Amino acid sequence: MAGLTYEQSGVDYDRIDPLKIAAQRAAAATASQLAQHGFSEVQASRGESAYVVDVGPFFLASIVECLGTKALIADEMARLTGTSRFGAIAQDTIAMAVNDLITVGATPLVVQAYWAAGGSDWFDDGQRSRALVEGWQRACEVCGVAWGGGETPALAGVVEAGRIDLAASCTGLVNPKQRLSLGDALAPGDAIVLLASSGIHANGVSLARKLATTLPQGYMTPIDAAGTRYGDALLAPTTLYSPVTEALWRAGVAVHYSVNVTGHGWRKLLRHAKTLTYRITQLPPVPPVLAFIAREAGHDAREAYSTLNMGAGFALFVAAADAQRTVEAARAQGVEAWIAGRVEAGPKELVIEPLNLRFADADLKLR
Repeated sequence: MAGLTYEQSGVDYDRIDPLKIAAQRAAAATASQLAQHGFSEVQASRGESAYVVDVGPFFLASIVECLGTKALIADEMARLTGTSRFGAIAQDTIAMAVNDLITVGATPLVVQAYWAAGGSDWFDDGQRSRALVEGWQRACEVCGVAWGGGETPALAGVVEAGRIDLAASCTGLVNPKQRLSLGDALAPGDAIVLLASSGIHANGVSLARKLATTLPQGYMTPIDAAGTRYGDALLAPTTLYSPVTEALWRAGVAVHYSVNVTGHGWRKLLRHAKTLTYRITQLPPVPPVLAFIAREAGHDAREAYSTLNMGAGFALFVAAADAQRTVEAARAQGVEAWIAGRVEAGPKELVIEPLNLRFADADLKLR
């Protein structure tokens, strides 16, 4: 099938982002409420991936994120294979929150769960429920966070029967305060270090699900010579990047800015408000499942890198002198990394030289 876009799968950021921007502006008007408690917001965190409050001796950071539709793939693969994959789905959900929180330099401390089912009968499947609980606990242990609690509503009529909507919130500390990473130090000459993704993570999943309906064997379609099934490849759990950022702090590497590469694909590298050019000179390998999606959906390079992570799940902007140490610290945590490019003075744009692609400021509107 050719020409299957993210918009055709039901996700159109051009329609979603205006509401998000309006909500950001309304939310900003509430910042003065903190003063009555003796605190203040870090205004530069508005529009970033996590919100930061100055509480005196340290900064408090918080975030809430949902999984999206990846649980639907786990449901279908369980039907086809008889095996629950909700342990991996649990990690995906926590990763959505934790990987956003750490972009501001925070150490994640506490995760809360939100598991909204389409009815009480969802919880009757003991294997699935155990996998979700055990996977959630394992992911918390990897990130060094406490699971504080959560909410498990049965929302018949709101959530479709037999389905579950998963979300997580995460709270963390920026302590000491000099760990705060909101791009103040981002400057020409910085290196761009990309961290490997494990696959699709949890963004672009609506597109991947739509594509499955066009494949002769659906999720059971082999995507490579080894016979890896499409559904299995999609369910590879999202990489948790907090062990890397904590290792960088211990190693004395100051992160000038970082980006969780999720919705909007590589355009997210343009997230910071500064007028700078981000030049990519080396590309990470593209995971087979993402190459398969791009090929079968008829995407050219521009569409693919606008939508999917294409092998880079997280970006770190560090001083050039720290670039190799950053790569080594990531690899020591089991995450592959590459010095992929540099920050330059110039117009606000992302230049991906190996693909002859350019994304301008107008290609990403998040503020």
